[in-house]
Amino acid sequence: MADFVHGDQADRKASHDVKRQHEASAEEQMSGDATHDVTQGTVRNGSLSAYPDPEKGVLGGVGFEPHDSDSEEVIRARELQQKSGFLRSLRAGEEWLDRKMGIETQGIDRIHEEDKQPPSILNVFFLWWSLTCHVGTLPIGVLGPEFGLTLNQSIAMIVVGTMMGALCTSYCGTLGPKLGLRAIATSRYSFGFYGAKLASVLNVVIGGGFAVVNVVVVGQILAAVSDYTMSIAVGCVIIAIIGYVISIFGFAIIHTYEKYSWIVTFIILCILIGQVAPHVDPSVPGFDTGLGLTGSMLSFLSINFSSSSGWCSIASDYYCNYPANTKSWKIFFLTFFGISIPTIFVTVIGACLGNAAVLSEVNPILTNAYDDHGLGGLLRESFHPLHFSKFCLVLLVFSVIGNNVAVNYSSGLSLQLLGHYFHAIPRFIWSLANAVVIAVLAIAGRQHLSTIVSNFVSLLGYWTISFTVILLIEDQVFRRREGYNLNVWDVPAKLPWGLAAVVSLLCGYLAGGVTGMSQTWYIGPIAAKFGGFGGDVGIYLSFAFTLFTYPPLRWYERKRTGR
Repeated sequence: MADFVHGDQADRKASHDVKRQHEASAEEQMSGDATHDVTQGTVRNGSLSAYPDPEKGVLGGVGFEPHDSDSEEVIRARELQQKSGFLRSLRAGEEWLDRKMGIETQGIDRIHEEDKQPPSILNVFFLWWSLTCHVGTLPIGVLGPEFGLTLNQSIAMIVVGTMMGALCTSYCGTLGPKLGLRAIATSRYSFGFYGAKLASVLNVVIGGGFAVVNVVVVGQILAAVSDYTMSIAVGCVIIAIIGYVISIFGFAIIHTYEKYSWIVTFIILCILIGQVAPHVDPSVPGFDTGLGLTGSMLSFLSINFSSSSGWCSIASDYYCNYPANTKSWKIFFLTFFGISIPTIFVTVIGACLGNAAVLSEVNPILTNAYDDHGLGGLLRESFHPLHFSKFCLVLLVFSVIGNNVAVNYSSGLSLQLLGHYFHAIPRFIWSLANAVVIAVLAIAGRQHLSTIVSNFVSLLGYWTISFTVILLIEDQVFRRREGYNLNVWDVPAKLPWGLAAVVSLLCGYLAGGVTGMSQTWYIGPIAAKFGGFGGDVGIYLSFAFTLFTYPPLRWYERKRTGR
C-alpha cells in the first residue's frame, strides 16, 4: 500500500525531472533494478538519460525510452516533444536554461518522497508574508470607506472575512506534503482528469485577477514617483517583466525570495500608518444605516474572504516538497496565521487611508490626490517629505513582486494540466504568456482600479469556497479509509469521473453565487434584498449548495463507477 496515502508517502521512485542526489542502494542493485534491457537500449535505474540531448535533438541520442518511474503524463508529453521539432527545441532550450541558470524544469509531475527537497518549515509561515504584505493589498482596505463603512466597521469585516478565507487556504495546503502533487493535480481525485481542467482555468483566472490589481497599483505608484510624467502603462510593463523573470527559477528561489522580501515592506507600511494616523478619524460616520448598512458590510466581508481564500487552489504548489509525514496541523496553523496576520495588517492600513481620503472632509490634499491619481497619488501625499515619499514608493513597487512571482509560477503549472500538448510546452513559456496577458489587462484597466478590485475579488469567493468544500469532503469522508492511489494521478480511466464535483461546483456558483452576488454590473435577487446596492451573500449560498449536493452525487458516482 506504499502509494495509497493517508500516512507516509513511502514509495521510492524517482521523479523524472529531479536531479537525484544519491545512488540506488546496494540492495536495490543486487535485486536487479540496474539490469540492462539490451534489446530496448535502456537502463532501468536511469543510467540512460531521458532528457533531450541539445546537441543531437533527441532524448539520450537514441530516441525516447521512458523510465520505469515516469508517469503516463510525462511519457505522453515527451513523445509529443519528440514528434515536433518546435516542441523539441523548446525542451532543449529549457534544459539549457536549467544548466546555465538553474531554472526549474519539473513542471506538474508528482514529486516522489525520495526526491523531495524541503525548505525550513518556517517558510510556510513567512511565504505568505511576502505574498500578502504588499502594496497591492491596500486597495481592498480602501473599499471599506468607499462602501460607506466607518473605520471600526471596516476593521471588523476585515478581521472576520480574512480569517474565514484563510481557513480554506490552510486546509487545502495540508494536501500538498502527503500527496506530493500540485494543487490542481490533487483536485483530480475529486474532479477527475477532465473536470480538473475546469479548475485549472479558474485558477489561472484567479491568479491573473490578483496580478492585474498589483500591476495597476504599481503603475500608479511609478507615475506618482515621476511627478505624473510617466504613463501608468510603462510601470505596468516594468513590474510584469520583473515578476516573470524571477518566477521561472521555480520552487527553490521562490521560497528563498519570499522568506525575506516582506521585511522592507513591513517597515515602510509601519512608517506609512505612522504618518497618516493624524489624518484618520474613527468617529467619522458612514454613509448608510439599516438594511443598506448590512448589505455594505456583507459585501465588504465577502471581498476580504475572497482575498485570503483565493490562495486555496495554489497553496499546495509550495508545500509538495515537504515530507509526507509532516504534521498536517503544522501546515494548517502556519498557513492560517501566515495569511491572516499580514493580510489583516495591510488591509487595515488601507482602511485607514480610505477613512482619511474618502470619508473625512478635513483632508482635501489626500482626497484630491486619491480622486485625481488613485492610490499612487494618495500614497505620494501620505508620506512626507516629498523626496522621502518617492523613496518609499520605489521600495513599495518591489513589494508586489513576491505576489506576482507566485501567480506566474502557479499559473504556468495550471496551464500544463490542461492536456498533454499543454504539458509538452515548458512552464516558463506558459508563465511568459500569462505575464503578457496580465500586463495587457492591467494597461487596459489602469483607470478603474476600485472597480476591478470590488467586482473581481468578490467573485473569487464563490469558486474558492466550493473548491475547498469538495476537497474537504473527498478527503475526510470518501477517502478517509482508502486513501489515494498516487500511481493513477494522471490515468483518466482510474480517476473519478468528476461529474459529481463539476456539477456541485456549478451548482454552488450558479445557484448560490449568481443569485447572491452584488456587483456594479449585476445584483442577484437574494442580494437585492439588502438595500439599494444589495449585499453580497453569494459565498454563503455557494457553501450551502456545494455542501448539500456533493456528498450524495459523489456517493452515487462511486456506486456506479467504483472509483
